[in-house]
Amino acid sequence: MPDSGEYLVVLNDEEQYSVWPAALDLPRGWHAEGTRGPKDHCLDHIDRVWTDMRPKSLRDAMSHGRDAASAPQEQQHPFATESR
Repeated sequence: MPDSGEYLVVLNDEEQYSVWPAALDLPRGWHAEGTRGPKDHCLDHIDRVWTDMRPKSLRDAMSHGRDAASAPQEQQHPFATESR
């Protein structure tokens, strides 16, 4: 049976999406993203825009780690020895 209620697309600080009944107060930590309508419409919108399911904090951490790892490294001659 199709749902005839109106929903909001909501987003939290970790940029995770969900749908929420428009008639209810938003839960703490979530804010309306701007899309409103039938549940299927909201879910279709989420499918289009939420392309990376990782939380924002994980994406940020991985991005910083990747930046450091991709920086050019000084190459050492394969026969070089460390001073003792």
